Amino acid sequence: MTDTDIYRQLAQTLGLGESPLVPKMYKELVDEDEARVLLAAAPPATLEELAEKTGISKNEVENMIGSLFKKGLIFKSKKEDAARYYRVRQFLQFHDATAVALDVPQKLLDLLKEFMNTEWIEFQGGLKKVLPKPVMRVVPVNVTIDPQTRILAFDDVKQLIEDARNVAVTRCSCRVIDGSCGKPIDVCMQIDKAADYCIERETGRKLTREEAIEMLKMCEEEGLVHVSSNKRSLGHVICNCCDDCCMSWGAVKEGVEQFIAPSRFMAVVDSGQCTSCETCLERCFFDAISLEGENGSALVDSAKCMGCGLCLVTCPSEAIVLKETRSEDFVPA
Repeated sequence: MTDTDIYRQLAQTLGLGESPLVPKMYKELVDEDEARVLLAAAPPATLEELAEKTGISKNEVENMIGSLFKKGLIFKSKKEDAARYYRVRQFLQFHDATAVALDVPQKLLDLLKEFMNTEWIEFQGGLKKVLPKPVMRVVPVNVTIDPQTRILAFDDVKQLIEDARNVAVTRCSCRVIDGSCGKPIDVCMQIDKAADYCIERETGRKLTREEAIEMLKMCEEEGLVHVSSNKRSLGHVICNCCDDCCMSWGAVKEGVEQFIAPSRFMAVVDSGQCTSCETCLERCFFDAISLEGENGSALVDSAKCMGCGLCLVTCPSEAIVLKETRSEDFVPA
């Protein structure tokens, strides 16, 4: 087996075997023996099992595991009998973990940026064919729904922080890769197990609840949208997303509706209170607001509004509110 073959096999584990760029990313991160260990690490395996599968000594495998863990390519599952190790399972994990690793190669970041600019939208579009409903969704306060990710209003985010056992912050992987907007980078919050993970990897630092809430307020002032895991139990991450570097919005703007859904809420403008100051136009990621309302007031396009609430945060006349406009089980076509 050539090194090209083994790196392409790793790309195939992410569903990207045909990508010209992902095998190159793996080649920047691991040598051929490390690649063999990664391929062997599914299902989760002990050090002894990995050594047996690869023919590499247990001591060598153990040394590799530490490096692969720091690079964000392998995870630990600690059981009573023995620790087991498993490789990164999908591209979103790969993207988020490798980009913020210590001493990340610049060549890897360059390849990731090229991938996001040339292959990512098509890859997201492919997900539409296999997903029964969106993997991401905008949701209102205290509403539990099925998809894995959501955009939150601030009160919801605050509750997540209050309920968390442990909170840490790491760099935003999207802005580490791109960073053209100049928005704050050290604002990607990790919750509980994810916080434990980034602290152990030394890619993040612990936050008090008060520090976390102040950071969220700062992010709102900077015009960043809160995005968090959406599950019945507490999620793992609170991202604070900009409108150009973030991997979430490209699909929305390209019309890949099955990747992210709006909340049941929509921004609504009181034309009598609106002063046509245009602040909300500048804040909206989705070009959902125009000055085409009554007497030149702001008007929200219901087809474009994601219900994130970013526009109402800085409205000087408090003319914007979020109102429920869709049923609880709403899923876009």
